[in-house]
Amino acid sequence: MSVKLIAIDMDGTLLNEHSELNPATIEAVHAAKAQGIKVVICTGRPLSGVTPFLKQLDLSGDDNYVITFNGSMAQTVTGKIITSLTLSHEDYIDIEALSRKLNIHCHVESEDHIYTANRDISPYTVGESSLVNMQIRYRTPDEMRPDLPIVKAMLIDHPDLLEAASQKIPTSFHDRFHIVRSAPYFLEILNNQASKGRTLKALAEYLHFNAAEVMAIGDQGNDLSMLEYATNSVAMGNGIPEAKQIAKYETKTNVEDGVAYAIRQWALA
Repeated sequence: MSVKLIAIDMDGTLLNEHSELNPATIEAVHAAKAQGIKVVICTGRPLSGVTPFLKQLDLSGDDNYVITFNGSMAQTVTGKIITSLTLSHEDYIDIEALSRKLNIHCHVESEDHIYTANRDISPYTVGESSLVNMQIRYRTPDEMRPDLPIVKAMLIDHPDLLEAASQKIPTSFHDRFHIVRSAPYFLEILNNQASKGRTLKALAEYLHFNAAEVMAIGDQGNDLSMLEYATNSVAMGNGIPEAKQIAKYETKTNVEDGVAYAIRQWALA
């Protein structure tokens, strides 16, 4: 069965080592579009962190889609929400308290701002702010509005500290939330129903496609669920071993235009 939707992770996959789009990648996406294939960026970033690349790929209008916040939201590239899975205020209070117990920096994200209760703002929060084009707001837990929709929480710190802390997260948190590593210095805590795989499946069904008509390309732990869902799953050459074990195919690295190679090799007629 031919590929009708290609879901592509961004960082470490679609983008090169400089967080830019290579010309070969842009050309391959344009070629897929020309054959009527839907190209959907699936990322941990919010829409604001995707928009500049959507313009370069010529993905516009309410008939093009993105999956953002690691599956917490599916929306059109113009911002119309298809699905949204958020965290409650109680969830925020418990996650923020856990971060203090683990002595790890934490921030949470709404659709348009990053919120941190750490007065000494983590450089990883500053980096995330720059990456996704969202402003940082310092708020103590008491100052956080109970009705603020929180899309995701992130434990952020030096990889060694974060790895050690991740081993101490209580089982109850793993039962209650979807917890996924999106980068060595990012551990993301999401609504228990949110994942790239679940939301990709929901979007595919919304568009009347099935798993056999979907290709997914990724490299990290937050991509595993969509690689498990898509029949035509592709791990990047620079991907983690778990991604390569799950995927049907392995392409070149993001430095070597791995997305372009995958599209031309396994998607285009």
